[in-house]
Amino acid sequence: MRVKTIAPHHCSLSHRGRVGEGETGITDFMALPSKSTLPVWLAVLFLVFLIPACSVTPDKPKDGGKKSAASKAREPDWRPPTHLVKKGDTLYAIALEYGYDYKELAEINGIVPPYIIRIGQTLKLASPPAQESQAAVATPLKPAVSISESRVSLPANDKLKTQPKPVKIPWSAEAENAIKPEPVPVKVVSVPVVQDAKQPEIRPAESKPAPVAADDKKPVQPAPAEDDDLDWAWPSKGKLVASFNESNNSKGIDIAGKSGQAVLAAESGKVVYSGSGLRGYGKLVIIKHNKTFLSAYAHNSQILVKEGQSVTKGQRIAEMGNSDADQIKLHFEIRRLGKPVDPLRYLPDNG
Repeated sequence: MRVKTIAPHHCSLSHRGRVGEGETGITDFMALPSKSTLPVWLAVLFLVFLIPACSVTPDKPKDGGKKSAASKAREPDWRPPTHLVKKGDTLYAIALEYGYDYKELAEINGIVPPYIIRIGQTLKLASPPAQESQAAVATPLKPAVSISESRVSLPANDKLKTQPKPVKIPWSAEAENAIKPEPVPVKVVSVPVVQDAKQPEIRPAESKPAPVAADDKKPVQPAPAEDDDLDWAWPSKGKLVASFNESNNSKGIDIAGKSGQAVLAAESGKVVYSGSGLRGYGKLVIIKHNKTFLSAYAHNSQILVKEGQSVTKGQRIAEMGNSDADQIKLHFEIRRLGKPVDPLRYLPDNG
């Protein structure tokens, strides 16, 4: 068999035939680049690497771009650290305005019953932060004289003695007796032996059942709920005669009813006010549910709870009336950090 050798310069993959004039054949294109075809090759390589790079699309976030509920920041506390007492202010009204217990404000500011405040007085609204204890820094004591610096000066004619040198003494019986220590007399003490001595028998102490305490009549305080984890309920049944409106200074809702109708706690909490010391509210009950929310029940004819008492959701706390009002109704407010909010946003629809 004869093998025909083709030079690399003439090797091509073109079909047989001639390419028309003015056209670039496949043979010329696939051949080794020359000076005339070098710009074409560079343009092809540029397009080969540019097109895939332009077609790459960024990865989409796994959560679809939605923010989780945990990343939502809570509304900051707007309350100032102090309050300047103005004309007409009372300690009860200031506490309700900022969502505090008036007794806590009195304790912070050193105010005693009957809780009298003066115009121009500055009241603290929050306890000062606890001062961080400064850790004591132990400073190592510097020795008076360091070992490396302590030197003993000796006279020039004295030599430092290290240890006594042993002296060899010739053996003799007298010398041996001289160096022998005298025997020390040992006193023998006889200890009487007690026969058939019986050790006392040790018995484990009998476990007695703990005495059962008498029934505590104090109510068990409910566990404080989280800031926004409250399950509100309607405080009473009746016709809604007034709605929440900030522009008209309507800080809550009014529910019309009958005299003596039950007023219920809208949520569990602690009674922080019970009385008639706030002008325009009549006989009022305020319940603090947690550090954020409290609720107010106004214009009652009779109050059935006292300050400091823990109440549960749905418990009867007062009876509906018309104290300091033009009709028998319940004025109900929900306050968040002391700021009035629309109760209909929190109450269920089937009121």
